[in-house]
Amino acid sequence: MSNQDQMPPWGQKKKPQTPEEWVALFIKKLQDYFSDSKKPNIGGSGQGTPSQPGSPMAGVGKLLTFIFAILILQAVYASFYKLSPGEVGVVLRLGQYSQTTQSGLHFKLPLIDTLYKVDVQEIRKEEFGFRSRSPGQQSTFDRSGFDMESLMLTADTNVINVAWIVQYRVSDPLNFLFKVKDVRQAVRDISESITRRVVGNMDFDYILGNRDLLAADAKKELQAQLDKLEAGVSIGTVQFQDINPPEPVKPAFNEVNEADQDMKRLVNEAEETYNKVIPKARGNAKKIVEEAHGYAVARVNEAYGDTGRFLAILKEYKNAPEVTRRRMYLETMQTIMPEVASVYVIDEDQKSPLPLLNLSATQSPISSQTSSKSTQQGN
Repeated sequence: MSNQDQMPPWGQKKKPQTPEEWVALFIKKLQDYFSDSKKPNIGGSGQGTPSQPGSPMAGVGKLLTFIFAILILQAVYASFYKLSPGEVGVVLRLGQYSQTTQSGLHFKLPLIDTLYKVDVQEIRKEEFGFRSRSPGQQSTFDRSGFDMESLMLTADTNVINVAWIVQYRVSDPLNFLFKVKDVRQAVRDISESITRRVVGNMDFDYILGNRDLLAADAKKELQAQLDKLEAGVSIGTVQFQDINPPEPVKPAFNEVNEADQDMKRLVNEAEETYNKVIPKARGNAKKIVEEAHGYAVARVNEAYGDTGRFLAILKEYKNAPEVTRRRMYLETMQTIMPEVASVYVIDEDQKSPLPLLNLSATQSPISSQTSSKSTQQGN
């Protein structure tokens, strides 16, 4: 007989398709298995025989079987775990480190392996001197009650109020979980200690003008201390948010700043005047010195020239005194006579001097004055 002949008249029984149908079928099988009554057997006579009552041990066995099945299902369910993106799983086997798994679906031994999930992409933040109440575009901060964190003493014995933040993330999940008991508190304690030391070694004015440099130094030292402790974290940012004097001394501090600004303004004005006057005076002094050097060189050269000329004339005079004397006289007269307006010649035979008519000159100064006066009168 074929399989189609053996099929019931209403068709082939439909099998479960979805997980819900499989669970429903499993529950129905359990209910059928733990039912205390059995279906009656139908004999040839058509009369049913009553079922015999089961023993108590059979009920206990069924209960134990049910509990065992539940434990098996729970163990199977606990053997698989899923890690979200950005998470890693640290698996311990019997208390010893076994492996580190990345995001996705993984298998572990039930009741033997222990899983710890760590988010390694989350940026963790610690705030000092303030707390963020409603972060976002319109962030609000609360600074009251955190003076013990922010009040510090500078090198010039000034009290300063410093608020800063530290951002970090997990770089080594195993060390983060098991090397330090409370990594967050360790980050806070070490950061506060380093910041107080850095601020305490600098003056107040230097801190106000170099907060980025001080934050970089604090970040470097904080990372070194955490690496020494094997905390398993990487510092991303150390930023000084606000640096101000305490509220009770702010008026006095503002007055000091105003006085300091006035002092700097006066110093700048004095330096401006100095830069205008001093270079000019130095230039004039250098000019006078150079002119004096030039005059000295000219006089020395002129003296050398006169000396050489005198020696040359003396040499010629020794050779021909009369000729040299006559030549010197004529050269002198040739130089003087053009500048003389009137020349008088005195003769021994004459009782009065005779004027010499200067024919080479076009007009004498006296005649020119006379002609100019006559011209003016004619006009």
